[in-house]
Amino acid sequence: MPMLALAFASAVCLGLVLGRILWTGNIRYSFLIWNLLLAWLPLVFALLAQESFQRPAARNWRLAIWAGAWLLFFPNAPYIFTDLSHLTARFAAHFWVDLMLILSCALTGLVLGFVSLYLMQGIVKRMASGAVSWLFVAGVAGLSGVGVWLGRFQRFNSWDVVFRPVKLYHDIGLGAADPLRSRASLAFAALFATFLFIAYLMLYALTHLRHLQPPTIPPAPDSAKTANPRVALPLGAVSG
Repeated sequence: MPMLALAFASAVCLGLVLGRILWTGNIRYSFLIWNLLLAWLPLVFALLAQESFQRPAARNWRLAIWAGAWLLFFPNAPYIFTDLSHLTARFAAHFWVDLMLILSCALTGLVLGFVSLYLMQGIVKRMASGAVSWLFVAGVAGLSGVGVWLGRFQRFNSWDVVFRPVKLYHDIGLGAADPLRSRASLAFAALFATFLFIAYLMLYALTHLRHLQPPTIPPAPDSAKTANPRVALPLGAVSG
């Protein structure tokens, strides 16, 4: 059901983007299709990591590869929320339409990422403990805040770890050497990480709602049988 729901939501978002393009004759928001495709990659890598974890023979190296790929691409899932920056005064006539369009894609991307995080947290929980798995979630949220900042403001992509490693590590090193010089960037990364952790915590809590449901109430007995609980006595039994 989660996969079907996410596939349906992605299809609706794709239809909305294409509908806007046909309606306005402008391909301005076509990048949402690409960003939504990138948001699916963490879930794919998490499923592959889970499959590797269930196979002890391939657990050592395959699990490490898929887990690394998942962590590298995970920030792409919540990144779509930063596409709200494309809402400008130039397109004021379509502001609310564009706002709903971006939010629909952003919410779909966020849930895609959280489902993958749920799977990875389950792996960590089975390998270590529940407390360690939540430390893992907090660490991923923190790294994702930095990753989204690198993507939005420094214009890096996940694959730049391979294709532009020197530039990437240089910029990260400058920020780490003097974090107070760019306090706004540090605040953005910290606040976005907080947003991710709180949002995931609420989604995780929703998965446990079934435990709060009352037990099934047995059906009421036939009213005809309970209307008069007295036992009928034969005629003459009460005479005298």
